[in-house]
This record gives sequence, C-alpha cells and structure tokens, in this order.
Amino acid sequence: MKTHLIVFLTAALILAGSSPAFAQANKAEKGQTQNQQLPNIQSHRDIEYARVGDHRLLLDLYLPKKSEKPLPLIVWVHGGAWIGGNKKWCPAVRMVTKGYAAASINYRLSPVAAFPAQIHDCKAAVRWLRANAGKYGLDPDCIGVWGGSAGGHLVALLGTTAGNKELEGTVGGNLQYSSTVQAVCDWFGPADFLTFFPPSKKNELDSTTSVIAKLLGGSINEKKENAILASPTSHVSKDDCPFLIMHGDKDMIVPLSQSQELYDKLKSAGIDVKLHVVKGAGHGFKGTEIDKIVDEFFDKHLKKIKRETSK
Repeated sequence: MKTHLIVFLTAALILAGSSPAFAQANKAEKGQTQNQQLPNIQSHRDIEYARVGDHRLLLDLYLPKKSEKPLPLIVWVHGGAWIGGNKKWCPAVRMVTKGYAAASINYRLSPVAAFPAQIHDCKAAVRWLRANAGKYGLDPDCIGVWGGSAGGHLVALLGTTAGNKELEGTVGGNLQYSSTVQAVCDWFGPADFLTFFPPSKKNELDSTTSVIAKLLGGSINEKKENAILASPTSHVSKDDCPFLIMHGDKDMIVPLSQSQELYDKLKSAGIDVKLHVVKGAGHGFKGTEIDKIVDEFFDKHLKKIKRETSK
C-alpha cells in the first residue's frame, strides 16, 4: 500500500504541472509490475483492444486461476493528469481474490491527442471487454469502473455518458456492444472544468500550458464547449449507474468541491450515490477502511446484478 500512495502523490504533482514529478511518476510506475504477481491469479498482458493509426491501445486482464464463471469485472483507469501514467499499476488486482476479474487499460494521453480521445478509448476498452467476455469468462452485464484523479474523471464520464454518440466514438469498432457500465468508483476526479478554479485563480481559465488546457487542446476559455463536454457534471441524468465518490478533505490538487458538485447533481437526479470524505487526506489515501468501502460498494452493485441475473 506504500507504493499505492506514492503513485497518487506523484500524479498529484503532475496535475500541478511539475515536470520533475512527471519523471518521478514514470520511474515509480516502472516498479509496479512486480507487485501484480499475486498467488492464484493469471494475467494476460498487453492485449490490444484497439488501434488508432500506428498507436496500439493495450490492456492487462487479471483472472483467478480457479473460479465460478462468469465473473463480474472491475476496470481500472489510471491517473497522471492525462499526460502520464500507464496500466502497469492496478489496485483492482486485489479484487481478483474476492470473486472478480480485473482489467487495467491504457488510453491516449493528451500529448498524443486532445479530448475526447481519452474517453473514446475508455469506451472502446469496455466494448472490447464485453465483446470478448465469453472468451475470458467475464459477465458482460456486470462491469464496474474505478479510477483516481484523471482516471477518476474518465470513469465518472463513463458512468454519466451512456449512449452519448459524440463521446462514444468509433475507436476499435465493436459498436454492436454497449460501453455502459454498472458501477463507478471515482477517486478525487475533476468533475466540472468551468468551476475547477476558484475566483482567486481566474487567470487559469486563460492558461494554455496547464494540464487541463493540454487535455482540452487550448485554454478553458478558448475551448469552453470542449470543457463542458469533458465535464461529467454536464451529463448527469436519471439513467446513470450507482457511484461511490471518495475525496480527501485536504486535497490541494483537485478541490473537494469538485466531488461535492458531482455528488449533488447525481443525488438530485435520483442516482444511488455516496460521497465519502477522507478526513486529513490529500490527493491520495490508503488503508483497510478505504479498501472495505470500495469492496462493499462493488459487492453491492456488481454481485447483486449477478445474483439477480442467476435467479
């Protein structure tokens, strides 16, 4: 769990625009792969789920060596301010020992392509996993997503944009399959780019060098329509899946108000949503209590579907 916190903290510095932190995060993530070798788990690495030009989009899939199938699936979407990070470190791997399959995906980063490329790729990954559910023993009706920071932003979009053609894209094909997900665990992800900066930092709306500007392809003021399109709060509806939102009350990178705003909109729409504020935590947290909250959330919403389907 120590490395768990290191990656989130380095990702936090990336979000603040620190290039030394970017290098540190890359170095830290290179050491994560060895931590995925857990007993009784089989891994399928570097599966190509789509290709955009010469750019291969890859995922890792983790399965129990022995289990009852089909398995509910949890897809991890990494953070890194949309400019860094990769699929190598996947906290969802521990869920494989609890009756789940887990996947960890790469997506195009903002130096490669601006938004909506990132969500197009995430949706393509979900469609691919659904299309190949039979091959790997997955339950296509029980797919949850989980991500932190930039990954939290992307999983929140997955949970709020089902059926949105503009954000669906055509990456990887498999368009006969749905990219809808059944549960979202969002860890301190940005939710509304128009309200991200407080009035005291109004000049940031014109910045063309921030990581948000790099994601949008220009400053927030220049790319206001794209900023709205990229904001999960813009897409909330009564048809959204259940959400667990977790955020530290000392987060100096992504304001807690972002998660509060998303929670309020989901709650107003009648969605089953929980906001858990981690007291004293910054942009990252760990611990058995945190794990327990995540476990209970996915058990309630993914295993419940499985039980009801089996009936």
